[in-house]
Amino acid sequence: MLVDKRIYLASQSPRRRELLRQIGIAFDMLPLRAVAGRMDVVEIPKPDESAPDFAQRMATEKAACGWRAVDMRHLLRFPVLGADTVVELDGDILGKPADRFGAEAMLTRLSGRQHHVHTAVAMRHEDRVELRLSSSLVRFATLDAATIARYLETGEYLGKAGAYGIQGRAGAFVEHIEGSYSGIMGLPLYETAVLLKAFGLTV
Repeated sequence: MLVDKRIYLASQSPRRRELLRQIGIAFDMLPLRAVAGRMDVVEIPKPDESAPDFAQRMATEKAACGWRAVDMRHLLRFPVLGADTVVELDGDILGKPADRFGAEAMLTRLSGRQHHVHTAVAMRHEDRVELRLSSSLVRFATLDAATIARYLETGEYLGKAGAYGIQGRAGAFVEHIEGSYSGIMGLPLYETAVLLKAFGLTV
C-alpha cells in the first residue's frame, strides 16, 4: 500500500490531465521528451503487430521511460502512468497525422465507416507493472469534402490519433459509439481506476 496518494503522468496530453482531475487524482506531469532515453519509445508498429498490441506496448514503454526519469532525476518514487491511443480501420493503425494532408486522408477514410479506438494504460512502480486495455467501436457519419476542410481549419487534428478528437468539434461526426467515451478521448477512466486501486490509490 502506498503512503503518498500521488502519481506521475507520463504524457503531455491536456485531455488526460483533464480526465485524471475529473476523478480526483493528484498527479505531477512527467514530460518524457525532456528525458534522456526518450527516443527509446519509438512509436512505430512492428511488422504484423495488431493495433491493440501496439497500444499496449506503447503504454508500457512510456510508463517504463517515465520510471527511468524518476530514477535519473532522483524524484519522489510515485507510480508512473503511461497511456497510448490508436485508431484502427480495416486492420490498419491510424496514428497521429504528420500534416494536414495526412489528416485529410484519414478523415476521408473514416467517413461513413466504423472504426475501433484502442487505448492502453500502464502503471509502473519499482519493478511492478500493470496494464489495462479499453477498445471501443465508433461509427462516423458520411463527411463531405467541405465538412472535412472546415474541421481541418480548426487545427484540432494535430497530435490526435486518427486525426480527430471526440471531445471537440469532431464529436458532431460521431453517429454511435460502443465502449468507453473517456477511452476514445485518451484515458479510459474505468480501467485507470482499476489500475490505481491495484496500487493502493483510492479513486
